[in-house]
Amino acid sequence: MKQKLSVLIIDDSFDMVEVLSRHSAAMGFNPFSATTVLEGIQIIESTSIDLVITDMKMPEIGGFQFVKYMSQHFPNIPILVITGFPDVRDAVEVMKMGALEYLIKPFTYEELEQSIVKVLGEHNVSHVIEEDEQRTSFHGIIGKSQAMQQLFATIDKTKNNVASVLISGESGTGKEMVARAIHYNSKFSAAPFVPVNCGAIPENLLESELFGHVKGAFTGATSSRIGFFQAAQGGTLFLDEITNTSLSVQAKLLRVIQEKEVTMLGDVKPQKINLRLISASNSNISELIEKGVFREDLFYRLNIISIHIPPLRDRKEDIPLLIRFFNKKFSKENEKPPLRIGKRVLKIFTEYSWPGNVRELENFIHRMVILCDKHMEIEQLPNYMKTTLTKKLSGHQLITLEEAERLHILKVLSATNNNKTKAAEILAIDRKTLRSKLK
Repeated sequence: MKQKLSVLIIDDSFDMVEVLSRHSAAMGFNPFSATTVLEGIQIIESTSIDLVITDMKMPEIGGFQFVKYMSQHFPNIPILVITGFPDVRDAVEVMKMGALEYLIKPFTYEELEQSIVKVLGEHNVSHVIEEDEQRTSFHGIIGKSQAMQQLFATIDKTKNNVASVLISGESGTGKEMVARAIHYNSKFSAAPFVPVNCGAIPENLLESELFGHVKGAFTGATSSRIGFFQAAQGGTLFLDEITNTSLSVQAKLLRVIQEKEVTMLGDVKPQKINLRLISASNSNISELIEKGVFREDLFYRLNIISIHIPPLRDRKEDIPLLIRFFNKKFSKENEKPPLRIGKRVLKIFTEYSWPGNVRELENFIHRMVILCDKHMEIEQLPNYMKTTLTKKLSGHQLITLEEAERLHILKVLSATNNNKTKAAEILAIDRKTLRSKLK
């Protein structure tokens, strides 16, 4: 065994720490010890560690959280888990998280040595996301989850119906893609699909853009111009972020839907329209109705067929499919081979909440394809995606004064490359005091 490798021992039992330290030293290791996970993390961040031996049952932050944290932040450091409370399910779970060996107390010196040799002999094999023959793509929408299968079925039933459709879902879930799937999967697919973002058009212009205007209808109207309703004749008009419309525009929309005719601004003669109206919103319309900012009668007219798109965090089984799709797409655009993505990276992706949903995932994979060479490693992922280890109470991180002092001294020493004279100056204490605290 290679001499003077560094081993970190984490256990809340001082006796066990002492025993493991002696055994490790006898095996030729340079042992470090900590009685809490937070202490252990500080040592890992400031010292080169070749092996971690950690207990499972510890107060505040236990072995499960620690192993998960290590697998995401320090995946190249092997971990040996020890426990005095053996449980097969715990063993399986902790091995899935990234531990390489599971040792039950009490154990002999020889059993410890055998486990350490086994752990150090393990290799961290990189994997790629395998091809999934069950991948489902429906008019550009990807998903095999039950929620997405239900969505596909609803689209299929809706496609040839001219009834109004209201699509709800968080930002980035793909509301316009669903609207396009309804249109281009229908008998109206040869007619226009006209998308309109109601939130992107100034309120004083929205009415004119929707219904059109005749020459002289208002200052600057130098010629007549049809609106989006007329442009979508025979096809589909998609009104995204419908809740951003004013009450006056909502009143006119209601009349258009009821009468199936539109009157251009400055004109008195209505024009008959024949189209399918699909609207969408990421807001809770019921709450807006209660606040008096959205018309209840318009809501019922828009919501004849209701489609809800689940957020990405509620259909995590679709994340590998989306990653593979975007990986291939952007790799081809950049004339690069698809990135190899390890299983640990994929696990972080599936556990992350993706508040920006599919759009956030797409943009992230695009960025990674550009920045990475051949592999996407855990070290390249931003910290906000990874597990954090903090003791919290009422939303505030709390540590003891002794812990805060210890952490600060370690950070100053790390910043000064362990120059104790400089560290003492920065800390405004003398070297003797610093030595005492280090001891």
